[in-house]
Amino acid sequence: MDDHALLDERALSKLRWRCRRGLLENDLFIERFFARHESGITHRQARAMNALMDLSDNDLLDLLLRRTEPQGALATDEVVELLGQLRTPQAH
Repeated sequence: MDDHALLDERALSKLRWRCRRGLLENDLFIERFFARHESGITHRQARAMNALMDLSDNDLLDLLLRRTEPQGALATDEVVELLGQLRTPQAH
């Protein structure tokens, strides 16, 4: 499958469902990402998001707040790129 192909509506819906978190702070980062990128989310981004969703809420928040950086198997180019998008503040 082409990494840069866009997710179809069903895959996007499943990804949104998977991204529901227990910590409001994480949800705010994730919702902002979807608000900005929903119409153009690729399979590559979805793979990276799924990898991040495997983390505990606290570990995810540490990454989003730049307290830590991805380590080991999580330190892939696609995860680092997605984290950059998730961490970017809203443009005014």
